[in-house]
Amino acid sequence: MFDTATFRSIAGSRQKANLKSEDPMKTRTRVGLAAVGALTLLFVLNGCNKNSEATAVSPGKPPEVSVVVVAPQPLSLTTELSGRTSAFRIAEVRPQVGGIIQERLFTEGSDVKKGEVLYQIDPAIYQSAYSSAKATLAKAEANLFPARLKLQRFKDLVQINAVSKQDYDDVEAALKQAEAEVEGAKAAVETARINLAYTCVTAPISGRIGRSTVTTGALVTASQSEPLATIQLLDPVYVDVTQSTAELLRWKRNIANGLLNTQGVQQAEVNLLLEDGTPYDCQGTLKFSDVTVNQSTGSVTLRSVFPNPEQLLLPGMFVRAVINEGVNEQAILVPQQGVTRNQTGAATALVVGAEEKVEMRILKVARAIGDKWLVTEGLEPGDRVIVEGLQKAQPGTQVTAMAFGSTPAKTPKAADGLPTVAKR
Repeated sequence: MFDTATFRSIAGSRQKANLKSEDPMKTRTRVGLAAVGALTLLFVLNGCNKNSEATAVSPGKPPEVSVVVVAPQPLSLTTELSGRTSAFRIAEVRPQVGGIIQERLFTEGSDVKKGEVLYQIDPAIYQSAYSSAKATLAKAEANLFPARLKLQRFKDLVQINAVSKQDYDDVEAALKQAEAEVEGAKAAVETARINLAYTCVTAPISGRIGRSTVTTGALVTASQSEPLATIQLLDPVYVDVTQSTAELLRWKRNIANGLLNTQGVQQAEVNLLLEDGTPYDCQGTLKFSDVTVNQSTGSVTLRSVFPNPEQLLLPGMFVRAVINEGVNEQAILVPQQGVTRNQTGAATALVVGAEEKVEMRILKVARAIGDKWLVTEGLEPGDRVIVEGLQKAQPGTQVTAMAFGSTPAKTPKAADGLPTVAKR
């Protein structure tokens, strides 16, 4: 490096060369500026040398990283599935006899009771048939009486051989025929009575009735394909959702292995989110899991029952069911920023191990819980997972672990980053 004497000799040479050709005033100005510049350069070079020496001498500190300590905790696991509501019971009202609708006796959209008359069909024809059947029964019963008396007489006569055995058998057969005619007439009367009763179309179940498809004066036929109206029981209601078979198997397997604490798949509690995102006030219960898998979607239907006292839920509404799977008593949660993916797609995390050295772990994650991953394999209680400073931590390197969220210590620096110049 240049010392003070060297810079002075250079400045003196430049002064002598310029004195011969320039004005004395300009010469003195140039000499002064050159001396000041040389002195400033000397101070800067001396300061850089001191900083370089200090940097080379001071040892490098391990980089600081932020870690979270793995601690198992109880966690309630839920699954959100989309589905639709359906009526608990549904019945289509159809006529069982044909005729003209004389009167409609209900208000569309109202609640009806089981057995309540909804439509009145013209009963004239069926009333006449009922009366004719009763007359036929009376005639059959009238013929039965003399047949019984005749059989009784022949029974006494045949014992004294006053009549032949063949005559007695004919009278006995005539009595049985008369009895059969009476039974047939009774059945015809009952059929006519039932048909007459069917002219009053009643509600098969209790519930809310929809719109009527026919009006007064319309002709209806027995067991027609189009229903006259539909009645639906809306309290309670069903909520049908679909779940993949893989998720259903995982759920049942976790329950069987004791990873989840629950009363069973069929008794799981279910909460409901309405179509606008608001939660439904009442809680439901999972009641049914379909035994057939949909081959096109690979899913099964889960059915839950919800009370509907205010009849807020209507059949066909789109809802989201939040099923409470159970409680994992030893759940391990890791912030998502601490988990990355390697080239094969496997989840990995960096852990501060023995001697404060970084180790890489291959993880198995089940699902995302908020801003964290639920880890099922790869971590143990007490492990320190790096969540900040990942770019400074490489497997095998030594680091300084700090609790996540704490303020790191500041490294002292010289004022304004300028070298210190010793006073002469």
